Amino acid sequence: MERIKLKSEFIKLGQALKAAGLVENGVDAKFVIQDGLVKVNGDVELRRGRKLYGGEIVEFQGEQIRIEETI
Repeated sequence: MERIKLKSEFIKLGQALKAAGLVENGVDAKFVIQDGLVKVNGDVELRRGRKLYGGEIVEFQGEQIRIEETI
C-alpha cells in the first residue's frame, strides 16, 4: 500500500493519484475518475477535486493509497 503524507490539511484526489504514480498527469486523473474507476473509502468517487484527509484510502486498478497526516 502506497502512503502519502499530507503537507497541508488535505490533498485533492487527482493530486493524490499523480503523487502515488498511478497516473501520469492531471488529464489522465480526470478521465479515470470520471469513468468511475477510482474509489475513496470503498465508494466510487467521481469528483477529481475531492479533498482527502488523513486516514482515507484511495483504490485504483488494484492499488491502494493511504493518506496520512504529518504530526
